[in-house]
Amino acid sequence: MRVMVIVKATEDSEKGFLHTTWEAEMMEAMGKFNDELRDAGILLTADGLKPSSQGKRVAFDGPGRTVIDGPFAQTRELVAGFWIWDVKDMDEAIAWVKRCPNPMPGPSEIEIRPLYEMADFE
Repeated sequence: MRVMVIVKATEDSEKGFLHTTWEAEMMEAMGKFNDELRDAGILLTADGLKPSSQGKRVAFDGPGRTVIDGPFAQTRELVAGFWIWDVKDMDEAIAWVKRCPNPMPGPSEIEIRPLYEMADFE
């Protein structure tokens, strides 16, 4: 079962990488966690995203397309980073997320979403 593990953005993550001591310590801890995931054969890919101020959205309305510049409102609804994992079930994904270092200096959330597989469409 493949899942996308989504690190939700916070006001801190929307400020961008500031090269603080906390960020350096978190990156080291997260690197170790990613090594554990890789060693367990679970990690398929992982990345962090730059703040939404550097992003764009394209809104669709029939044949029309409108480009919207960031930053975007509702920080809690934004994504700051993600992993793609291959786990046996949702319980295994939850167990791994519980082991994850807190990706933010304060309260944060990580969301787990299963990916569609071809078998879902048969």
